[in-house]
Amino acid sequence: MSALPKCPQCSSEYTYEDGSMYVCPECAHEWSKDAGADNAEQKRVWRDANGNELQDGDSVTVIKDLKIKGSSSVVKVGTKVKNIRLVDGDHDIDCRIDGIGAMQLKSEFVKKA
Repeated sequence: MSALPKCPQCSSEYTYEDGSMYVCPECAHEWSKDAGADNAEQKRVWRDANGNELQDGDSVTVIKDLKIKGSSSVVKVGTKVKNIRLVDGDHDIDCRIDGIGAMQLKSEFVKKA
């Protein structure tokens, strides 16, 4: 059996192959099989509306009323969101908002609190 690489994010040994990607079941990090050591060092930088760098676990404040698709609810300006999780994609913040629940936000509509 071939030895799979450890997760570059959390150093877990329990990685597995999924098509052309490696996946870590502990932290849910995915990376390409083609990614070398130099690609592992390159990380995406997420920035808020003011240009401040965002990190996992930060607290942010919503700067614009955001309509929730499929609902009549609105996330109001000034809503504080704690303990965000940064993800790749169009909506790059996973979070939980009190009174609304789990949702995804775009970093361009928040500022670091």
